[in-house]
Amino acid sequence: MEAKSSKYNIVKAESRGHASHGWLTSHHSFSFANYYNPERIHFGALRVINDDTIAPSEGFGKHPHDNMEIITIPLRGELSHGDSMGNSSVIREGEIQVMSAGTGVIHSEVNSSKTDEVELLQIWVFPNKKSVAPRYEQIVLDRTKMANKFGQILSPDMNDDGVWIHQNAWFNMGEFEKGITQNYDIKKAGDGLYIFVIDGVVKIDGHILNKRDAITVSDSEKVTVTSEENSKVLIIEVPMAW
Repeated sequence: MEAKSSKYNIVKAESRGHASHGWLTSHHSFSFANYYNPERIHFGALRVINDDTIAPSEGFGKHPHDNMEIITIPLRGELSHGDSMGNSSVIREGEIQVMSAGTGVIHSEVNSSKTDEVELLQIWVFPNKKSVAPRYEQIVLDRTKMANKFGQILSPDMNDDGVWIHQNAWFNMGEFEKGITQNYDIKKAGDGLYIFVIDGVVKIDGHILNKRDAITVSDSEKVTVTSEENSKVLIIEVPMAW
């Protein structure tokens, strides 16, 4: 069940959409594929958060995208990527990949390991510019910038920390020891926050969230996050209208 107020909306991990295809286990934070919830279509410019586990040597074959900003964050293991732009790479835990689909791109994602599963978050954000030239970017994250604080991993500025996308959105990630409290100040008035607990237990403005729980925050200038145990947290700031 979800606890709702005018400012906060808590999304429990077990309330997400779920799909199991043998080779793929996926949890959908928003309506996706065969999962449809009219109250969970998108949150502002944030359209998809898929929490995927892919079996060894399995994956998504070649498939098309257009006019979407697609962000992949591996949580465990390695993922092989190939696309119609000519990119071929392996994405690992501790890295982030972004692909601006723009006018259209075809890509594939396959577990590189023959023995181990790969876990990843795939996130889609609506762009603020349509029909741009497709682009690809992949970087290694500096974990020292996320140690007991929020470090920026994505923004709209190609010269800023992290990767960049065609949208006024910011992603921050933090890895916290138990008992750490940090504030996150919203970059732009009117933006909303989607806060996703990757691991651990945290308290956000008095609300307790467990592993894979999330909370949306609207009409706020900042949030306060306290780690109740060792935790990893992703904060996604997006415009609510664009």
